[in-house]
Amino acid sequence: MSTHSHPSADGIPPAGSPGQTPAPAPSDEAASTAIAAGAAPAENGGAVSRRTRSGWWPLLTRLHFYAGVLVAPFLLVAALTGLAYTAVPQLDQLVYSEQLRVEKVGVTAKPLTEQVAAAREAHPEGSVASVVPPEAPDHTTKVVLSVPELAEQDKQRTVYVDPYTGEVRGALTTWSGSTPLATWLDDLHRHLHLGETGRLYSELAASWLWVLVLGGLLLWFGRRRTYAGGSKRHAVLPERGARGVRRSRSLHAVTGVWISAGLLVLSATGLTWSAYAGERFTELRTSLSAYAPELDTSISGGAQGTSGHDHSSGHEAAAAGGLPAGLTVDQVLEKARAAGLDGPVEIGTPADDKSTWSVAQTDGLWPVRLDQAAVDPHTGEVTARVDWADHPVLAKLSTLGVRAHMGTLFGLANQIVLAVIALGLTSGIVLGYRMWWQRRPTRGDRRAPVGRAPARGTWRHLPWPALAVAAPLIIAVGWAFPLLGWSLLAFLALDALLGLIHHRRVGRAAVRA
Repeated sequence: MSTHSHPSADGIPPAGSPGQTPAPAPSDEAASTAIAAGAAPAENGGAVSRRTRSGWWPLLTRLHFYAGVLVAPFLLVAALTGLAYTAVPQLDQLVYSEQLRVEKVGVTAKPLTEQVAAAREAHPEGSVASVVPPEAPDHTTKVVLSVPELAEQDKQRTVYVDPYTGEVRGALTTWSGSTPLATWLDDLHRHLHLGETGRLYSELAASWLWVLVLGGLLLWFGRRRTYAGGSKRHAVLPERGARGVRRSRSLHAVTGVWISAGLLVLSATGLTWSAYAGERFTELRTSLSAYAPELDTSISGGAQGTSGHDHSSGHEAAAAGGLPAGLTVDQVLEKARAAGLDGPVEIGTPADDKSTWSVAQTDGLWPVRLDQAAVDPHTGEVTARVDWADHPVLAKLSTLGVRAHMGTLFGLANQIVLAVIALGLTSGIVLGYRMWWQRRPTRGDRRAPVGRAPARGTWRHLPWPALAVAAPLIIAVGWAFPLLGWSLLAFLALDALLGLIHHRRVGRAAVRA
């Protein structure tokens, strides 16, 4: 028989249970308002005078509570904007169906050279940067133009051509192949259309997300006897018949358990392209030489070329249709196919008369096909290639992680999983704030709009060896995740200021008494 008493109806251990005083302290009520899982009651009485391992629970509770309360608004924005972005493929087909799809699937497609010529006739501005053949019979061909005024914004003009009739079905301003709507939603999620300053919100959310998730899991499973009655079922499924704050905590914690793995992946992948933590990740990849090999597009093979050219000024060898002299785009595609580059591809034009064509697979659906090849514009020889298999493991993980984060790695299933995670995070945040409100004092002169925060100063109850290990670890984490480190310092400063104000108020009240 268990020696631990089961919690009462509202989730607080009954008087006389181990480690508890006969009456729960006010901080016990507020402790359970933490944002990612049920919180632990604060130790008090004789227990707090001893430096024991149990001191970790009140400390983790306080950190989890304050991080949740202060960072949850940023996480909520990230969840809602991310939820909107998961629907991009469907929204694109709905909004841009005229540009992306043909009216009628024909029998034979026209040569790509003729399609490019039709695009150039309708849009003679700039130069041809690349050509994207249709990925499906009912898709249009994309002719990507590099236009000086758009290149300054890192954008292109994409002309959409019916491959069967040669009709130009429209043109859009795109960013790395994304439509205007997809670009708008992506910018909203990444920086709220506030530029580099706005990126701080998403990095702050991603920096604290993994802390909240891991802390919440530790609190929930570590205090399972307190909050789930020791039941394994209640640790992973909502508690039946629970009411009030106990019900909110159960739903909050169980939701967090089920989406925790996805949240950790989103946190890690989001941080890889953030401003400050992303810079640390870049330094790590550089030190480990973990970047994908770069395709050599120089004809001589001596100088290192690049697969991302700047075509804003065109090149001297341009012929009719905006393409360079020598092999036609159809012949280049034929050579690439013969070299094994099947599936969806993007054909990049030579940067100048000393560069090759580049053909890159663009199939980001698992299992991905992302090989590249350089084709000599005069001889048709494949002068260089970079295969996906040659990418370092860290580079592969980074690429796959980004695609999973964007919902493209596993197609519709990926989108559904991301939507479920976003909705789960949103509900978890709402439930967390609801617990905070439910824990508010409602009797007599103790009334308050929300519950009290967990007790201050719990770190003093930790063993010295643990503090000696934790301090450098926290510094290292702060260095790896700068926004996490700076915001943690801000939290500590705010907490110290609130503590000082509280002590002064108590002192003045004592003097008056």
